Amino acid sequence: MTADVRALVQLAVAFERNIPEAERAMVAAVTRGALNIKNDWRDNARASSGRHARLYPNSISYDVTPIPGGAKAEIGPDKGRAQGALGNLLEFGSVNNPPHNDGGRALLAEEPRFVLQVAAITDGLGPG
Repeated sequence: MTADVRALVQLAVAFERNIPEAERAMVAAVTRGALNIKNDWRDNARASSGRHARLYPNSISYDVTPIPGGAKAEIGPDKGRAQGALGNLLEFGSVNNPPHNDGGRALLAEEPRFVLQVAAITDGLGPG
């Protein structure tokens, strides 16, 4: 049995050549997404945290770490900042306080934008 695999080999070569470009693009997409989530989370927290936790929204930050194939982001309240330690209570609630889910809502809002960014990156990786 024989098969013509030239197109498959061309695609593999195109993907291999584009790995550094794809990784840079993914770091940029993750960074943009993390910033959007942080900003939306802060906006949500400003609306829901009330006057007693007015400094809490400013405790929300993010860190992006490049990893093979892209990047990962950690987004949320920084316990080292003013009122950052209130994050667990405000996000998840307690016996006396309902959960705000400010971060969860921000994550859901960013999901479709992030999916479009990743699709655009992967669409650009094929043989040109």
